[in-house]
Amino acid sequence: MIRGKLAATYSLMALAASAGLFFLGTGFAPIPALTWLAPLPILWLASRVSGRAAYSVAFLAYLLGQAGQIEFFLRTPSVPLPIGMLIVAGSSLLFGLVPLLFRALVRRGRPTVAAFAGPALWVAVLHLFTLVNPSGIIWPLATNQAEVPVVVQLASVTGAWGVEFLVLFVPCAVAALLSPGADARARLRGGLAAVLVCGLALGFGAWRLAGADDGARQAGAGEDGSLRVAVLAATRYQWAPDAASAGGRDLVRSYADRIAALPGGVRTVVLPEGAFGTDETSLPTVVGPLAEAGRARGTDVVVGVVHQAPGLKYNYSVLLPADGTKPVYYAKWHFAPGAPFRKGTELAFSRDGLVGLANCMDLNFPDPSRSYGRAGARLLAVPAADEYGNGWQHSRMGLLRGVESGFSLAWSAQWGTPVISDPWGRVLASADTEGTREPFVTAVADVPAGPAGPTVYARFGDWFGWVCVAMTLAALLATRGKRPSARTGESRTTRGSGDGVSRAVPERSQA
Repeated sequence: MIRGKLAATYSLMALAASAGLFFLGTGFAPIPALTWLAPLPILWLASRVSGRAAYSVAFLAYLLGQAGQIEFFLRTPSVPLPIGMLIVAGSSLLFGLVPLLFRALVRRGRPTVAAFAGPALWVAVLHLFTLVNPSGIIWPLATNQAEVPVVVQLASVTGAWGVEFLVLFVPCAVAALLSPGADARARLRGGLAAVLVCGLALGFGAWRLAGADDGARQAGAGEDGSLRVAVLAATRYQWAPDAASAGGRDLVRSYADRIAALPGGVRTVVLPEGAFGTDETSLPTVVGPLAEAGRARGTDVVVGVVHQAPGLKYNYSVLLPADGTKPVYYAKWHFAPGAPFRKGTELAFSRDGLVGLANCMDLNFPDPSRSYGRAGARLLAVPAADEYGNGWQHSRMGLLRGVESGFSLAWSAQWGTPVISDPWGRVLASADTEGTREPFVTAVADVPAGPAGPTVYARFGDWFGWVCVAMTLAALLATRGKRPSARTGESRTTRGSGDGVSRAVPERSQA
């Protein structure tokens, strides 16, 4: 173990490197490759300095790397500031525990176990946190890989937790191979485990994408196997403008005109969350013109409406069928704490059962997405709001939900990134409401039918999160075994046990 000025120098170098890589590899405009590299300097350092230094450097590196998230939580009204700061501080405190557990196992001669234990701890605690967090989760690492299809296919089996695990496992495995005291057998064992895990994950991704391409070629664009979808959004943020006002009526007409101008063959068009604010009197002034425009084009229209009923307030996603039948109302399930809305509990579908309705923050949670996947929905139509620069991140979180449960996604955001993705997580079309001077943006794509039957994740849910809980408990028990040395983490026993690490008798123990 290094000490003194050399330890301080290495610590500062690791802090700067990891903080910079986390800043560039996570957040609202990440570089996916850097996400895999960001933890490596900290993990390399962990087994070479004291536990206190390893934890402190890891905590600060992650906290500094989340500077963009801190700035967002200071500005957004959607997440109460105390919860936002708790998310940032809590995730930084949690990340500090990853190299601490990694260090404890490496210094006990278990580098291969350490490679699995670090990411398992991270996923386990995040998974348990989501069970009580009223804001759900946008995965800190997995979301940054959303546009790397070969990686995100793993989510169809493990949920996005598997992607979260994999992104942290790779640097843990590399750091374990480079750890001091590991002999050739330990390095061979750890290397084979890393190659096996990564090979299986990426091989599965390539195989699943090959099947997707075959299915798309067989269906062909515009034939029975595909569904043409559009997302449409105004570029001026207007949360629930009064539909009865002059501005509200003008906005309804503008949306109706743009629905009328959609390309031929569009079966479903999705408008943003909170596109209009209505009451019992003004609701028909929204539903009527939009439904009429949809009927003229043979297009189902999905629109987000904040509706005030007598004594109740709803955040609706409303489907207006092209055949003129009765509108379908979906009441949003999940809200930020203190939101004055009646929570929904029911799924809602198009008449043919192929299109399900959800609403923005609903996709921060496993349900209703999993329930739609099990019910056979081919497309999830999601009116969303988004705001203040988080549009890409939130829409890609929705994309991952589509991979998890096997449906395409049509995400239409007020202030963000309207996107259409297929069940394999490939972005088929997108737009940006913040980077244009046009009054409206539109994206259109043909989405394929998707995989036959529910995905493994849709059937069994967050099973991998619970596996990580079990792995973490086992790893913690492993740290109660052989005592590490003060110098290299060698055990009191002699050669040949555990991972094949040479072990000498220490002068005294430093856990």
